[in-house]
Amino acid sequence: MEKTEAYFMKQAIDLAKRAREEGNEPFGAILVKDGEVVMRGANHIHSGSDPTFHAELGLIRAYCSAYQVSDLSEYTLYTSCEPCVMCSGAMVWANLGKVVYSVSHDQLAEIAGGNIMIACRDVFQKSPNRPEVEGPICPEEGLQVFEGYRFG
Repeated sequence: MEKTEAYFMKQAIDLAKRAREEGNEPFGAILVKDGEVVMRGANHIHSGSDPTFHAELGLIRAYCSAYQVSDLSEYTLYTSCEPCVMCSGAMVWANLGKVVYSVSHDQLAEIAGGNIMIACRDVFQKSPNRPEVEGPICPEEGLQVFEGYRFG
């Protein structure tokens, strides 16, 4: 199978489904370098009793720590939903090269209601490191993960 943006995004969406099945919020992410997945992550805010354990932040933290890396400029992070302000900040500090998302903040706001809904592009625009942004990719598949889900 050709490794397209959709190929990688579907893996992130599958992780979001698994997170939901495990009692966490439905978000997943993968980190890719040179066309290969180097790490996978999912939301663990409930199972880890950590409100900051979003898929993207947990993935960045785990990868950088495990491989003693602090510069992700050669990496792409695929995430099932547009990153929140906190995760976008982590991407800035890790100097991430690119982020690709499925469900946009606007789409999530319709499902989840109000929250800190600032587009990752807006965060990056005011930051010293500015990851490239692409999305939404496979938004229909990404939205299916939220069907019947209640935030709260």
